[in-house]
Amino acid sequence: MCKIEKPAISLSAYSNEGYFKLYLSDIGLLRRMSKLPAALIFEDSKLYTEFKGVLTENYVLNELVNLQGDVPYYWKSRNTAEVDFVAQFDEKIVPIEVKASVNVKARSLSVYREKYTPEVSVRTSMLNLKKDDGLLNTPLYMLWTIKNQLKL
Repeated sequence: MCKIEKPAISLSAYSNEGYFKLYLSDIGLLRRMSKLPAALIFEDSKLYTEFKGVLTENYVLNELVNLQGDVPYYWKSRNTAEVDFVAQFDEKIVPIEVKASVNVKARSLSVYREKYTPEVSVRTSMLNLKKDDGLLNTPLYMLWTIKNQLKL
């Protein structure tokens, strides 16, 4: 997945292939390769916080690729803020911030929104579906419906 310099259509025209992130297309294999006990995924453990985010980002990426048939991009501003995914849905460029639980503080998404004022932004988390001031909170289990949610 490549970084974009600017969120504009066409995203590929603004991609910088010198900066990229690698993901695994199978979350089960990722869990197995990392030697993460399966039971730990369902527990709230202080020992399992950072990697929970890694698995969640992989899940979201797999859902987005399945929805669009293409890999989204990510955005980073001079090492101060990073939005996990930036995807194009028809004529909309949508920043997507991924949260693995109910803690949804997203400074990076706020920086992006201030700079580019997107029509809609998405945050995936374990919270309920809600739209507030152009920010759509989509529960992780409902991510497959994101295209319909963006049309509302």
